[in-house]
Amino acid sequence: MQREKSPYSVQAVGSAVALLQLLTEEHLAPTLPYIAETMGLSRNKVFRLLVTLEERGLVEKEESSGCYRLGFPAAELAQKVLKSVSLIQIAHPVMESLARKHDEAVYMTVLSGDEVLFLDMVDSGQQIKAAPLVGERFPFFTNAAGKAIRALESRDILERFFRKRPRRQSAVEVRLLEEELNQIRNRGVAVDTGGLGEGIITVAVAVRDYAGKVVGALTMLGPSFRMLTERLETEIIPSLVEGAEILSFKFGYAKI
Repeated sequence: MQREKSPYSVQAVGSAVALLQLLTEEHLAPTLPYIAETMGLSRNKVFRLLVTLEERGLVEKEESSGCYRLGFPAAELAQKVLKSVSLIQIAHPVMESLARKHDEAVYMTVLSGDEVLFLDMVDSGQQIKAAPLVGERFPFFTNAAGKAIRALESRDILERFFRKRPRRQSAVEVRLLEEELNQIRNRGVAVDTGGLGEGIITVAVAVRDYAGKVVGALTMLGPSFRMLTERLETEIIPSLVEGAEILSFKFGYAKI
């Protein structure tokens, strides 16, 4: 059954999506005239759509035949979507177990560019808690999740990141962050106070896949009056480390 068209839909975007869907059909190697006829659009309009999608690498043209096909970035985008869905499905039971055990909010977080995306959540039953962050993005250096992920990446990431920022960080700021990431790398866990709001403490441990690549971070957050140092060290951090190891194992990672 075809869905009712929303009054807020954008025709050009809808046409571009329909064109990409057409190119996913394996038996097709369509030319511009075929695409225009199939979609019921003028050749000029289809040509403009194809050129726009080509510029972004989502579509490629075979010069010899004039046929179009999906580009590699389109396949990579699809893989990222599937990976996010798979990550949630695999991580959620572990998150539920941690949330029940400690009665604090647990998130699965991933890196998106230079930001951390809070992808999925199991909330606590506490009366006092932070507002839900699912779908929210934060600069990686403002929270434990981002630091836990970045700490395991190549060490030139920081330099490239700060070069792109409109406000130049001082050498002291960069050095302090480098030192913090080194400590996180050695310890295997990140703890941050106040980065996501006054009085909020976040704790995070990175999750790896079969190739050793970081796919995200298992993250717990709560108010500082509950996330006391002794509780962090004896209860929460050991649980998060164990949970991250379980998830990493499910993704095929094995320590050598």
